[in-house]
Amino acid sequence: MKSSTSPTTPASAHTKGEKGHILPTHNHNGHKITKHIEPEGESGRKGIHPLHFFKICWTSASDASRIVNLLWPVVPAAIAVRYAKKDMHLAIFILNYIAMVPCANLIGFAGQELARKLPRVFGILLETTLGSVVEIVLFMVLLHQNEIQVIKAAILGSILATLLLCLGMCFFAGGLRYDEQKFEEAVSEVGNGLLLTAGLGLAVPTAFYVALQTETARISAEELTASTLSISRIASIFLIVAYGIYVFFQVRTHHGIYDALLETDELNDADRHKDLRKAKLTFTECILALSISIALVTLIAIALVEQIPWIVKERGVSDAFIGLILIPLVEKAAEHLTAVDEAWDNQMNFALSHVLGATIQTALFNAPLAVVVGWGLHKPMDLNFELFDMVVLILAIIVVGNFLRDQKSNYLEGALCVVIYCIIAVAAFYYPDPLGHGTGETTTTTETGGH
Repeated sequence: MKSSTSPTTPASAHTKGEKGHILPTHNHNGHKITKHIEPEGESGRKGIHPLHFFKICWTSASDASRIVNLLWPVVPAAIAVRYAKKDMHLAIFILNYIAMVPCANLIGFAGQELARKLPRVFGILLETTLGSVVEIVLFMVLLHQNEIQVIKAAILGSILATLLLCLGMCFFAGGLRYDEQKFEEAVSEVGNGLLLTAGLGLAVPTAFYVALQTETARISAEELTASTLSISRIASIFLIVAYGIYVFFQVRTHHGIYDALLETDELNDADRHKDLRKAKLTFTECILALSISIALVTLIAIALVEQIPWIVKERGVSDAFIGLILIPLVEKAAEHLTAVDEAWDNQMNFALSHVLGATIQTALFNAPLAVVVGWGLHKPMDLNFELFDMVVLILAIIVVGNFLRDQKSNYLEGALCVVIYCIIAVAAFYYPDPLGHGTGETTTTTETGGH
C-alpha cells in the first residue's frame, strides 16, 4: 500500500522546463512510467482496484461531471421499470432519457483517462471517437427499429447541438472568466473548412431530390427516390474516405503542429497542477469502465427508442423535435461537459478540438456509417433530409465559421449561438411530420432502388 501523503518526486523524474536527451523514468507524482504510457496518464498502479476504481469514477473530471454522477440511481430504476411496468411508456422514456446522461458521462470520463495515456493528438481523436459511441449506438438502434426520419433529424440535430449549443456554452463559460480567449488558426481553419465540405456533401442528395421533385415529366417519383438513395450511398463512401484522410492528416503528416498547440494549451490551464495530482485509472480500469458504460448505453438506447412511436402518437411530439433536439442533447452530454470545462480552464484549443472534432465525425463518419449499414440491411436510409433542416445546418456552419475567423471568442458570441439554437428548437417543436408518416411504421418497407 502506498502512503496517502504526496510522494516525493525522484531526481530522475521529468520536471517543467527540463531539457535533455534522457527520457524521464518517473512522472510528476513520482510514479514509475510504464512503457508506451504518457507520463501524465501514469496511474502508478496495475490491474483493477475496486475501491480506487469507484472512487476515481465518482469524483470524475470536473464539478459538472460530479453533479451528473448523482443521477446514477436513475439507471437501475430505468432498467427495472422497463421490464416491470411495460405499459408505463412515458415513465420509461423519461427515466431512460435521464439514465443515458450518467452512462454517457462515464464513457466520456473513461475515454479522457485513456486519452491521457496516449500521445496528445491521437488521444484527442480517440476521446472524440469514444464520445461518439453513444451516437453510433443510438443510430444503429433507431435503424433497427426503422425510425429513418428520426435518424435523419438526429444526424443534423447532433451537428447543430455541438456547433451552436456546445460551442456557444464554451464561449460563454470562458467569457465569464476571461474577457477574451484566443485559439489557433490551425485548429479553427481546418475544422471550419471540413465543416463546409461535410455540409455540402450532406446537402447534395437533398438538393438533387428537391430540384427534381416537381419535374414529374422528366423522372417518376419512384425513379427519383431510387436515384437519391443511390447518390446517398455513393456520397457516404466518399465522406468516409474524407474522414480517413482527415484522421491521417492529424495523426501522421501534421501531428507535430497540433501536438505543439495542445501542449501550449495545457500550460494555460490554471488548474493544471490540481489535475496532475488527481488519481488516475489504470489502462485495465479504463477498458472496464468503457465496457460497462457502453453495455448500459446500448441497453438504455433500446428502451428509449422503443418508446418513440408512443411518444409521437400519444403525446403529439414530432419526429423532428425528438431527432433534432431531444436525442442530440442526451447523446452529446459527455462531450459538451468536457468541452465547457476546458473552455472554463482557458484551454480553447482543446475545447475547439473536441467541438469541431465531434461535429466532423458525425458529418463525415457517423452519418455515412448509418447509410452504409442501412444499405447492408436493405433499409432505405439515405441523406435526403428535410429542406428546413438542411438550410438551418448550412446557415449554422456559416455563422460559426464567421465567429471562428478572428480566432477570438467572448461571452457575447457564446450567448448568440445559444440563442440561435433555442430558436431552432422552437421551430423544430412546431415542425410537422411528413405526410403519410406513421411513426416508424411506414419506413419498414425494403429499399426501392439498387442493391
